[in-house]
Amino acid sequence: MGSEAIIVFFIAGVVLVAGANFLSNLISHKSDSPQKREPYESGMKTIGPTWVQFKVGYYLFAILFLIFDVEVAFLVPWAVVFQDYGGIAFIEIFIFLFILGLGLLYAWKKGALKWE
Repeated sequence: MGSEAIIVFFIAGVVLVAGANFLSNLISHKSDSPQKREPYESGMKTIGPTWVQFKVGYYLFAILFLIFDVEVAFLVPWAVVFQDYGGIAFIEIFIFLFILGLGLLYAWKKGALKWE
């Protein structure tokens, strides 16, 4: 597979995404009404301002959760094939967990895990 194939795949991806967006805009039903512009949550009208700012700590905490959630997604297939690969699989997962541990240590030292 040469560079021509990569270019063809890239062009095909761009054309498919652009085509899907164009078709959805072309055939979708469009309605603009005052009711559609109202904020809505749980079937009730909102009380007070609807635009509120969140602390960046929530965002950092969510990103750290996602990192370690994805880690589990990588650990399950590794556990399935561990017996087939033996020691090399153990070394690879140790390196993977070590790098994630360094990231966790860095976040801890920076105070990203403090809930204030």
